[in-house]
Amino acid sequence: MNDLELKRRILERVEDDLQEIEQALKQNLKPHFDLVSKIAGHILFSGGKRLRPLLVVLGARLCGYQGDYVKTFSVIFEYLHAATLVHDDIIDGAGLRRGKPVAHTIWGNPAAVLVGDFLLARSIALAARTRNPKIIAVVADITENMSQGEIQQLLKKGDLELTEAEYFDVIQRKTAILFQGACHVSALLADASAAQEKALVDYGYHMGMAFQMIDDVLDYTLDSRATGKTAGTDIREGKLTLPVIRILQTADEADRSVMKEMIRKKDFKTDEFRRLVKRMEHCGALEYSRRQAAAHVRQAREAILTFASSETRDTLLDVAQYALVRKA
Repeated sequence: MNDLELKRRILERVEDDLQEIEQALKQNLKPHFDLVSKIAGHILFSGGKRLRPLLVVLGARLCGYQGDYVKTFSVIFEYLHAATLVHDDIIDGAGLRRGKPVAHTIWGNPAAVLVGDFLLARSIALAARTRNPKIIAVVADITENMSQGEIQQLLKKGDLELTEAEYFDVIQRKTAILFQGACHVSALLADASAAQEKALVDYGYHMGMAFQMIDDVLDYTLDSRATGKTAGTDIREGKLTLPVIRILQTADEADRSVMKEMIRKKDFKTDEFRRLVKRMEHCGALEYSRRQAAAHVRQAREAILTFASSETRDTLLDVAQYALVRKA
């Protein structure tokens, strides 16, 4: 099954959930100022997949949750995600996000930073409404780890000696922990058993790792229409992701020198970038990254297969597979 067919099958099953999540995102934002609504809406309602809140809804349902507030609490993770995107775009000097100009290029850095802070605060306020100390602790831990992951990435910016272990640590803090936290909270909302809670936490962690690795591979697709950002953005911003780390490990000295020079100068031309991608394909760096992601997807699927067969379980299995095969 190709990515479009898989996506269609998932969307058919979760259409009603996604509509309710969309309503909850609007209803729970509640800013006091129109400017906050405009900036937050620019990033929140510009085509996101809603994958993180959907994981909360599906995970809770898998564990038998019967309450009325799962959609409300699920949006905690979309607000957290949106906040990190606003802040990341400023730090990276990004120009496009989901094919549109980023918030700080329209409203300026100060307003964008403050709206990102508002979204973080809103997510914590919603977590407090659960009156569950464990859920509040999970959300607080996510916020701390994402901040540390961003700092770690900033410190390693342009570091041509970045190791795979350091890269994995960064993406665990910046991306995987949000997926993991969404799944963890779904289990806590449902008062799941310890075994169910662990299975969902494992699923979320491996899903998040795979999702980010594929994101990093997609930066070399040369198709900005699909990804919503300029190809080669990571290298231009000084971010060494797994494909680059791998090619620097495996290339001969001559190729390595050429690539290091290209990475350092950042203002490379499209033809130069195409040559880099060809080198990655030739030495297997992109395929290596996909294999690493596939290993995490297998572990995510193994975790969810511990639950009894159901449509919800099948949907979560499909979501994990889609993280691997998606083109955007």
